Amino acid sequence: MRLKKMSLRVRIFFAMILLVLIASILIAAVTIYQYNEEARDYHRERLERKEKAIISDINYVIKETTYPVETEKVPLIFKDEIYRIAAIHGLKINLYDIDGTLLKSSKASFSRDTTITCIAAEVLNAISNTAEHRFVIKNKKNGETFQSSYSYIYDSKSKPLAILNLPYLENDDFLNKELNEFLERLGYAYLFMMLIAILLALLLSKYITKTLKNIADKINETRLEKRNKKIDIESSSEEIATLVNSYNSMIDELEESAVQLATSEREQAWREMAKQVAHEIKNPLTPMRLSVQSFQRKFNPEDENIHQKVDEFSKTLIQQIDTMSSIASAFSNFAKMPAQKKETLNVTSIVKLALDIFSEDYIEFASDNHDLEANFDRTQLIRVVTNLVKNGTQAIPHDKENPKIKVLVTSEEEMVKISVEDNGIGVSQENKNKIFEPKFTTKSSGMGLGLAMVKNIVETYKGSITFTSQQDIGTTFVVRFPKI
Repeated sequence: MRLKKMSLRVRIFFAMILLVLIASILIAAVTIYQYNEEARDYHRERLERKEKAIISDINYVIKETTYPVETEKVPLIFKDEIYRIAAIHGLKINLYDIDGTLLKSSKASFSRDTTITCIAAEVLNAISNTAEHRFVIKNKKNGETFQSSYSYIYDSKSKPLAILNLPYLENDDFLNKELNEFLERLGYAYLFMMLIAILLALLLSKYITKTLKNIADKINETRLEKRNKKIDIESSSEEIATLVNSYNSMIDELEESAVQLATSEREQAWREMAKQVAHEIKNPLTPMRLSVQSFQRKFNPEDENIHQKVDEFSKTLIQQIDTMSSIASAFSNFAKMPAQKKETLNVTSIVKLALDIFSEDYIEFASDNHDLEANFDRTQLIRVVTNLVKNGTQAIPHDKENPKIKVLVTSEEEMVKISVEDNGIGVSQENKNKIFEPKFTTKSSGMGLGLAMVKNIVETYKGSITFTSQQDIGTTFVVRFPKI
């Protein structure tokens, strides 16, 4: 599980280091095995060479002797020669008769035990049953390895005369020294190779993952609402090129989908807006129609109250016309994007000025900094404040005891913070996600464009608007935007 959580770069790095380490261990193991094999071959071949040379000297002694060439005469034939031959070849020599009894040894004195004076029966059988009439025993004693070869010595008529025994000690000191020196040199070479491998692993893993990281960064930056850049990578591998081409194709498809979606959303928005405008205009048209029809039926030029009735009729029409005018203004203000004027404003003063139009005495204002400045359009900032405060006053029931709206202007690091807190009815849980949607309202009157327009204005000036609300306790709207 921990391996899966590692980055691709780390996994490539460790894989390469592990590969070099395993290769080094395998090469060292093979080297040691090969040295051991060569040592065994060396000792086997050396014993064979010594045996052939000693047999050649023994045959020469047999050829030149004046004694009868018989098994019983072997101790006399090799009375002195066995020491000379042993000294020349550096090996101990034992001569046994055909039955395995010791006849002569190059050792000056020896213990009369069965291991040296008599050959084991299984060895005699092995000598006589092999085609070469030769047998080698290998054993270990006190941590040292010994070989002991047994072979026939023949007379001039190729008749077995005696059994030659050559005890041979495998002295590996020189070979072990060479092996240790070689392994030491190999260790230095592996250490150098490991350092090179670490460097190459770092560079290679960085090279491999650099392209993938660029692709990952581009994918993370991909957004539906903006134009995304394609990836252009030169001299990449076939797999990376396939991935890049797939991403670029996805970007093309995404842009086409974004255009289609934007077109569809605009059309849907205009349809919804047209429905809303038509609905809001129909509301005042109905009482206007009823008023005109009533006036037609009841109109009497000779009526003494005709002037009063005309005046009432005119007031009704003017009232409905004003309602239609306010509807048109509201939609016009919502549709109009606020201009980003680089106007330096004292935010505290403008907010306080915006509150002057309200007559409610429960509206409180406070600020911890009277010199907060920001780049904001004066009219748009007043519109933001008045909409939020008006929304708060409408959220407070008329029979509410101790109504309160608190407007607070503060500095928060690099941002200006305006909070509008009321103790009204609050926003229900199901309406919290819809609060900033155009034409959403919980009031019986109004078009539901106020908060949507506020959000539009604030975001235009790289700000944000959030709110917290508890039902029947109150709501707090917080507006933040950059200060100078």
